[in-house]
Amino acid sequence: MIESLGAGFGLVFNLNAVTALLVGTIIGYVVGAIPGLTSSIALAVIIPFTFKMDPVAAIVLMTSIYMASEYSGAIPAILANAPGTPAAAPTAFDGYPMRLRGEAGNALTLSILGSGFGALLGTIFLILSAMWIAKVALVFGPPEYFSLAVLGLSLVGVLSTGLFLKGFIGLLFGLLLASIGLDPISGNPRFEITTAFLEGIPLLPALIGLFALSEVFYMLETAHKKAPEMTEIPKISMSFGLFRGMGFTLNRSAIIGYAVGVVPGAGATIAALTSYAEEKRSSKNPETYGKGNPKGVVAAETANNSAVAGALAPLLTLGIPGSASTAIMIGALMIHGIRPGPMLFVDQPFFPYAIFASMLCGIPVMVLLGLFGVRLWVKVTLIPTGILAVVVAAICVLGAYSNESTMYPVWIMIAFGIGGYLMRKVDVHPAPVVLALVLGEMMETNFRRALMGQGGDPMVFLTAPISAVLLTLAVLVVFAPFLRTLWGRKFGTPKTADILDE
Repeated sequence: MIESLGAGFGLVFNLNAVTALLVGTIIGYVVGAIPGLTSSIALAVIIPFTFKMDPVAAIVLMTSIYMASEYSGAIPAILANAPGTPAAAPTAFDGYPMRLRGEAGNALTLSILGSGFGALLGTIFLILSAMWIAKVALVFGPPEYFSLAVLGLSLVGVLSTGLFLKGFIGLLFGLLLASIGLDPISGNPRFEITTAFLEGIPLLPALIGLFALSEVFYMLETAHKKAPEMTEIPKISMSFGLFRGMGFTLNRSAIIGYAVGVVPGAGATIAALTSYAEEKRSSKNPETYGKGNPKGVVAAETANNSAVAGALAPLLTLGIPGSASTAIMIGALMIHGIRPGPMLFVDQPFFPYAIFASMLCGIPVMVLLGLFGVRLWVKVTLIPTGILAVVVAAICVLGAYSNESTMYPVWIMIAFGIGGYLMRKVDVHPAPVVLALVLGEMMETNFRRALMGQGGDPMVFLTAPISAVLLTLAVLVVFAPFLRTLWGRKFGTPKTADILDE
C-alpha cells in the first residue's frame, strides 16, 4: 500500500496535476460560496473541458472541486445564513449566531480548520479501509435503508430547539412536503396542485428559502439595530488555539462523516446533520446549540468534509456512487477509459492511489486558501444590514433560478422563505423540516420495497440484523432524553432535567 501511495504521489507531482489541483480548488470555492450552485453542477459543467486532459489530471481537477465546494458552502452560511450547499445548512445553525455576536472570523476559521481535519482523517480512513467498509455498505437492502432513515428522523428531538412537540410538528410538516410528487413505486401523482409539483419539492430552493430568504425578512425587520463590534480575527499562527478542548468533537465528527458517506445515497448533508445532532445530544449544555456554540460549527463542517472521502469509497471499489457528485465522476472516469470497481485496484492500482495522493496534497491548499481568505470574507459583515439584505435576496433568487433555469424553484424558495420567517416567529427551528425533506423519500421508498419483497411481512425490519440494530438505536435516541430526565429527578440533578425539559 505504501509503495502504491508513493507511486500515486509521483503521478500527482507534475505541472498538469498541480495546476489542476489549484484551479479545481479555486473553482470549488467559487461554486460552493454561491447558494444554488453545487459540486454536482460544477462537475457536470467541467467534464467537457477534461476530454483532452490526462486522466490523472482530470480526476485531480474534479476531486479538488468536490472537496473545496463542500467547504466553501459554509462561507455564506456563516455570513448571511444562506448555505452555499445543502450540507452547509447545519453549519448555519451556530455559525450565523456567532456572526451576529461579532465572531464571524472565529466561525470561519473554525469551519475551515474543521473541514481540513475532517477531509484529512476521512482520506486516511479511505486509504486504510475503503475495500472493507464498501463491502459492508454493499449488503444494505431496503430494510437497512429504511431503518437508517428512521434513525436519522429520530434525531428530531435533538435538532429542534425549545419543546419537542414543536420539532415533531416540523418533522411531520416536512414529511408531508416530501410526499408531494409522483409516487416512487406506482408512479401515481400525489398532491399535484400544479404539474410542476409532479417532480416534488426541490431541496436546494427549499433550503435557500428556509434559511436565507427568511433571514432577509428578519434583516429588514431589524435593519435599524446597531451591528455588533467585530472581535479580533485570529492570526493564522494562533488559529489552531480555537480548537482547544475540541479533540473529541473533531474525531467523532470525522468518524461519523466518513461512515455515513460510505453508505450510497446518504451523502454529506445527512452526515453533517447526524454529526451535529450527536454533538448536541452528548453535550452537557445542549441549550447553547443553535445560539452560537463553536462546537456546532466544527461538528457539522468536520463531518461533511469527511463524508466526501467516504463517498469515494464505494465509487472506487464497487463502482457505486456514494453521492450525486460521485455519480457524475463515474461518468467522467468511464469517458477516460477507467472503469471503477473491485478490479480497478488490480488492473490500474496507480489510479486510485493517485486520487488519494491528490486529496492529501489538496487539503493544505484548501485550508491555507480558506485561512488567508477569512479577512476578506468577514468584510461582508461591514456592509449595512439593509444593503446586505438586498444582496442576499438577489443571490437567493439567482441560486434558486439556476437550479432548473425556471421560475418554479424561485416560487418554492419564496414560499419556504415566508414559512421559515413565520416558523422563526413561533420558535420552530427549520432543522426538523430539512431532516424530513432529506430522508422522507428514502424512508418511504425502502419501506414499501422491503414489504413488497417479503409479501407484506413487517417482521423483515427486525429479522434483518443491521436493520434491527439501527431501529434499536433510533428508539434509544428518541427515549434517551426522557430517561435522562427521570434519572435527574430521581437522583437530584435538576439542572440536567431542566435542560432536557426545555
